[in-house]
Amino acid sequence: MFTRSRLFFMFAAGLLALGGGQAAHAAQRLSASTQWSATGVEPGGQITLAVVLNVDENWHINPDAAQVWTDGDHDPVPSELRVLDAPPGVVFEKAVYPQPHKIVFAGSNLMVYDGEVVLYLRAGVDKSVKPGQYTIPLAFHYQACDDSACDFPTSVKFDATLNVVAAGDGAVAAQNSAVFQGYNAPATTSAVAFAAFGWEFGVDPSSMLGLAALLLVAAVGGLLLNFTPCVLPVIPLKVMSLSQAAGDRVRCATLGAAMSLGVVAFWMALGLAIVFVTGFDTSSELFQRPAFAITVGVIIALMAVGMCGLFAIRLPRAVYMINPRHDTHTGSFGFGIMTAVLSTPCTAPFMGAAMAWAVTQSSTVALATFAAVGLGMAVPYMMLSAMPSLVRKMPRTGPGSELLKQVMGLLMLAAAAYFIGTGLTAWLTQAPDPPSLLYWWPVVGCVAAAGLWLAWRMWRIGRSTVTRVAWVAVGVVLLVASLGAGVELTAQGPIKWTYYTPERFERALAEGNIVMVDFTAEWCANCKFLEHTQLYDEQVVTLTEQPGIVAMKVDITGSNPPGRELLRETGSLTIPWLVIFDRTGEPIFKSDAYTAAQVARIITDARARAVADAQP
Repeated sequence: MFTRSRLFFMFAAGLLALGGGQAAHAAQRLSASTQWSATGVEPGGQITLAVVLNVDENWHINPDAAQVWTDGDHDPVPSELRVLDAPPGVVFEKAVYPQPHKIVFAGSNLMVYDGEVVLYLRAGVDKSVKPGQYTIPLAFHYQACDDSACDFPTSVKFDATLNVVAAGDGAVAAQNSAVFQGYNAPATTSAVAFAAFGWEFGVDPSSMLGLAALLLVAAVGGLLLNFTPCVLPVIPLKVMSLSQAAGDRVRCATLGAAMSLGVVAFWMALGLAIVFVTGFDTSSELFQRPAFAITVGVIIALMAVGMCGLFAIRLPRAVYMINPRHDTHTGSFGFGIMTAVLSTPCTAPFMGAAMAWAVTQSSTVALATFAAVGLGMAVPYMMLSAMPSLVRKMPRTGPGSELLKQVMGLLMLAAAAYFIGTGLTAWLTQAPDPPSLLYWWPVVGCVAAAGLWLAWRMWRIGRSTVTRVAWVAVGVVLLVASLGAGVELTAQGPIKWTYYTPERFERALAEGNIVMVDFTAEWCANCKFLEHTQLYDEQVVTLTEQPGIVAMKVDITGSNPPGRELLRETGSLTIPWLVIFDRTGEPIFKSDAYTAAQVARIITDARARAVADAQP
C-alpha cells in the first residue's frame, strides 16, 4: 500500500518527469464544469468564471499552495488551476480558492477539499477586444487520495467559452446561480488582516520577523482578555490572595508565576486540542457543549462557597480537592487554569484573526500562537507578583477583609449562575428559535444580593459616618444597577431580528436587501456588550428600521450547524463577529470589535449605492 511519505512523492515526481510531466495512467477522481457570472461581457468590463469541481465520493484533494499543510512527515502536492491560453486583451486574476477543512490522514492532520469545490477566476476584458466567442482552455492539476493511498498527480483539462458582446447592445445579463453565492472571500493573501474599533492593519507572517510580529499581536489579544466581562470579575480574588504573601517577595513571585503557568498551560492544551482533535477548531467550542458550561458553573459555585466562607456548609471532602487554597502553588496553578477557562467565551480584539490563521498552519506555529495568547493573558499576574507593593494595601484580616471576600464570593456565584444558565439554555434551544433569556434573573439576583450585603454590613462595621455612607451608596448603586441590567438583558431589544436560516438569508439577498448579520451566543459576554452598547445605538437602530435593510442574528448558543458554517465562510472561527452584506450578497464589512458609527456609515453608504444603482 502506498503511503503519502516524502519518499513516495519524490518517486512519483521522478516518474512524472520521465513521462513528460503527465501522469497518463492516473485515474480521474473528479469532474469539472464552468459557469460565467454573466451571459457576456462588454469590452472594458469584468466577468468572473466559476470552476465547479466534483470530487468522487470517499476521495479528497489538496488545496492550493498557499493553504496546503500537514503536521506529519508528508509532502502534499498542492492543487493549481491554470489558464493555458487567453486571447489578447483578456487578463485573468489569480484564482480564488475556498477554505479547506481539516482531516486526519495516516495519523497526521491535513487540510483538504472533498465533495463539491468551487474556484473563481476574475477576468478583465480590454476595450480593444472585438465582440465574439473565445475558447479559454484551462487545466486543473491535483492529486487525489482516499483513506489509505494516493494516486499519482494528474490534470483534468476543460474549456470555457467567453462571450464578448458589443458595447451597449443590452445582451449582458447576470447569471443568478447559487454557485456565485460563495464568491465572498477575497483572493488569498499572505497577510493576516486585523481590525478593532476602526483601526485596521495587516501582518505578513511569511518571514521570521513577520511571524514574531503576529505572535506579539496574539499576545496583546491575550492581555486584553483580562479586561473582558468573562475574566475581570475574578482578578480581585487573585489580588487578595497575593496580598496575603505580599510581605514575602519571593513567595509572592512564585505564587504569581504558578498562576501564570496555569494560564499558559491551559492555552497550550487548548491549542493541542485544536491541532490534533478533528472537528475542534476554536476556543469557544468548549462552551458550545452545554455539559462543559454547566460543569464550569458548578465548579465556580463551589469555589465561591469555599473561598468566601459565607455559608456554613460542610461539603464532602472531594469537593475541596477542586478548590485548593490560593496561598499554595498548586492552588495558584489551578486558579490560573480556571481563569483561562473563564476567558474562552470571550474574544479580545485581534484574537479572532490570529486564531483563525493559526488553525490553518503547521502544528508548531499553531501552538506558538496559542502560547503567545496565554503569555499575554498572564502578564498582569506576573506584574502583580513581581511588584508586591501593588497589592500590599488590600485588607488582609478583620471584618473588612471578610466582607470583601463575601461580596466577591456572591459575584462569583453570579458567574456560576451565568454559566449554568447558558449551558441549560443551549441544551434547550433549537435553532433557529431564539434562546430563552430567563437565566439572567438568577445572575442578577446574586449581584443584587452582593450590593445589598455590602450596604448592610458596611453600615454595621464602618468606622466613620463618611465611610459607612460611601460604601452604602456603592452597595445601593450595585443593587439598582443589577436590577436595571436584568430588565435590559431580558428585553427583546429595539432591533427586530430575523433569526438565521440559509433560506431566510438567501431570500433577503434575492429581494435586494442589505443584510447585517450578527453572530452571537448567550455564553458570549463580549457579544452582549457589543450588541447593547453599539448595535442598539439609536443611529444603528434607526437604519435597521428602514426598508431594504434586514437585521439577521446567527445565534450559536445551541446546536446550529448552518450558522457555524456561515461563520466559517465569512472568515472567522470566533464570536462576536459582525458581517454586513450589500444587496449583491458581497460582504462589505467584517469585524469582531466595531463601533456604532462604523456600522451606521457602512449601511448608509451601501444604501446610497443601492439607490444610485436603481436610477435609470
